[in-house]
This record gives sequence, C-alpha cells and structure tokens, in this order.
Amino acid sequence: MDKVRALFKQLAPAADFCSLRVVDESSEQLRVRQNILQPLSTSRNRGAMVTVIHQGGYGYAATSDLSPAGLQEAIDRALHWAQVSAGRSVIDYGSIQQTAATGSYSGPAAAGWSRKDLIGLLMQEARDCKLDERIVDWYASIGTTRSEQLYLSTAGADIHQEFHYIIPNMAATANQGVDTQTRSLGGQYNGFCRQGGMEVLQQAGFYGAGKRLAAEALDLLAAPNCPSGKMDLLLMPEQMMLQIHESIGHPVELDRILGDERNFAGTSFVTLDMFGHFKYGSDLFNVSYDPGRAEQFASYRWDDEGHAAEKSYVIRNGVLERPLGGHVSQARAGIAGVANSRACDWNRPPIDRMANLNIEPGKTPLADMIASVEYGVLMDTNVSWSIDDSRNKFQFGCEYGQLIQDGELKGLVKNPNYRGISESFWRSLKAVGNESTFSVMGTPFCGKGEPSQVIRVGHASPACLFEKVDVFGGQV
Repeated sequence: MDKVRALFKQLAPAADFCSLRVVDESSEQLRVRQNILQPLSTSRNRGAMVTVIHQGGYGYAATSDLSPAGLQEAIDRALHWAQVSAGRSVIDYGSIQQTAATGSYSGPAAAGWSRKDLIGLLMQEARDCKLDERIVDWYASIGTTRSEQLYLSTAGADIHQEFHYIIPNMAATANQGVDTQTRSLGGQYNGFCRQGGMEVLQQAGFYGAGKRLAAEALDLLAAPNCPSGKMDLLLMPEQMMLQIHESIGHPVELDRILGDERNFAGTSFVTLDMFGHFKYGSDLFNVSYDPGRAEQFASYRWDDEGHAAEKSYVIRNGVLERPLGGHVSQARAGIAGVANSRACDWNRPPIDRMANLNIEPGKTPLADMIASVEYGVLMDTNVSWSIDDSRNKFQFGCEYGQLIQDGELKGLVKNPNYRGISESFWRSLKAVGNESTFSVMGTPFCGKGEPSQVIRVGHASPACLFEKVDVFGGQV
C-alpha cells in the first residue's frame, strides 16, 4: 500500500479531481457435504479503481495491474471518459464537494484458527445431521475473507480500512414420500454472516446445530400445513432480515428513487416528496442506518468514496426521514442521505447500497408478544421471496412455523407463507421485541447495478408482531 501511495502521487493527472481505490481480498471456503470434505476453495483478488472528474465530466477505469504502467493506463482511460462526458452528464460532477478525510480503521480481528480444527468441526456437525434415513442431504460450511482497502485522492484523502468476514452455514433436508423439508442456519442467504472470528460461530449457534436442524426438518415432515387467512404474524430475526432488505432497504435507495435501476431491477414506490412526513409504518417502527456496529457484516468507518459514516435514522416513529443515498445522489436530489456509496469490488464503481440497515429494539419480551396473540403464526428463516418491480407488493415463504392460539405456542406448521403491501404491512406493526429478541444478521448476496454488483449487507432486528396479515400454507 505504501508503494501505491507513492505511485498515485507521481501519476495523478492534471485534472480537477482524481481518486484511487485499492482492494486486496483473500478468501477461503471449507465445506463438508454428506460427510465428505469438498475441495478447498481459496482465492486472492486485488486491483484498483481510478475515478477522474474534470470540467464537470466523470470517468472511471479499473485495473488489476498495479505497476506504474498499469495504473497510468487506467488513469488515462478514466481521464478520457471524464473529458468525453463533460457537459453531457445528469449532473455537473465538478460542483460536488469531495472529501479530504484521512485515517485508518480495523474491524473485529479474526483470531487465529486452525484449518484442521475447522474441518473437524464441520465433519462432526455433518455427521450429527444424519439422524435417520429420511435425512437425504446435509452440509456444513465456513467461509472467511480478509479485506484490505485504501482510498486516496488529489483532494487529500488517505483512508486505510481492514475487515475480517466469516460466513457459517449449515442445512439438513428431510424427505418422506412427496414431502421435502429443509432447516438451515440463517437460510439460503447465509444470514449469520458477521465480522470477526471464531466467536461468531458461538453467537450463531453453530455448535450442535447439526442435530437440531435435522430434528426440526424431520418434525416438519409430520407437521400440518400452515393455516390460511388474515391473522397475527410474529416474525423472528432470521426472516425479518429479508423483510427489511426487500421492503425497506431497496425502496429507499436514493439512486433507485431517481430512476437508475429502472431497466434492471425495478424502480421504487417511494418518491422524493415523501421524506419528512410519509407514514411508512406504525409509531413503533424505527429503522437506522448503522455502520458503527463493529461485528455487523457491513460496518465501516468511511464509505468507498471516502465519506465518514455515522448512525442515522431512516425511519423514526414510523415517519420516513432520509434515503439511503451517498454524496452524489444527495447532490442530484437536493436531500440529505447517508455515507453509503459502496462498490462490491475493485472493478466496480461505488453506487448507493444498503450497508447495515437495522430495526431498533422495542420494549416487549417475546413471551408477552406470544401471550397477546389470539390466533396467528410465528415464522422463521426465509426460503422464498417475490416482490414487484416497485418494491411494494411482496410475498415471502419461510422454512419454519409455529401456530399461536389463545396466547400459547401450539405446535409446528410447515410451508408457512405471507404476503402484503409495504406501507400497510409496516403500519400493521403492533409490537417490537426487546433486546433479548434482537439478533445481528446479514447476507453476502445483495445484487444491484449495471454492471452487476453483489455486495455484503447487514440487517439486525428484534422479533416483530404484525396484525391482520394475509397468511397462507403450501397446500394445493
């Protein structure tokens, strides 16, 4: 990184502004499926993105060649595109204030672990999944990534950040006749991903999960289908993660509101005139953008364009306050946002992305929420989802359900689903769980943008209780 700093000083062009963002990541994936260790997967990914602003135009170019010649070629290409786009862009990029921030940040450390010990753990959990012959598929996996990032600019920015990510996952699938049920740890979106080390496995309940997940999958085979009708719905954090992601996160991304995703992943039902007064949810509904929760998957001190990140409320007491928009989108829209200009890799430009988007805990214990329900269903762990191209109407399916009747949990139900419309759904929120129900979740699989970007996001939430939700089962 010191060599890159010296090269940037030497090669920076005679332009109004130039930045260099370097990303160096090393990853490893360990996986055991059906008691067989799968081939070890390791990767090293390193490169740089150059951004140039000149006479109001904007250009960028990426390279994996960090030699003087490689960086010079990328700088020349970025400068060319800035010159070509001058006077033709949706905004005068030269009018946007650039940061001169300096500093360094390191997320929670990944304390030393032995590959041998991790493989032993995966083998043990996998063996424990095979409770009987009805378990037809099972796996356990752990992925780790170390990421080092450097951001430099001719405005004076010099920011170094380092992150350690861990992604534990496990699943067991049971089959009997035509019925197949799966229970997983965090769902298909690897929900228990966090920053840190081996402590994350303990926090995620990884130890001993093999037997538990397999037993739950078998129990679901014998369970009745989820009932259908309008009823109370109690969502646990593993499902709240995707509910937050799809019906809050994507709709309030500012570049999407401005139309940037229209031809790829849809627009948003949210419009600029809603901020400051639109009632997105009930009075109990408080949503924060919080990049400062160190263990969460998308925590950072500065975004990928060097702007300082701090906790801000997106929705407070049910009212929509601000969008998820970085400094460029804020200038375009004339509205305050947050520091969430983020790129998935060195070869992609930063765009407005969810980071840590969390529902703040309330005051209600889980037992009290259950006791308040006359008839409803508890659902946990997403298995399917669908949402319209304005991020408004949605339908979700879960792995696991429990019937609630007369204030008591009455037993399992399988194939639980629910649907709704974003604003009426969040307005039906009638209880928010306290800290004891709160869990830090996330996913490495948030897709957006052209060219496509798949990025890490975090979603923490307590259990939440909704009333008069359209619930239905999987029966024909």
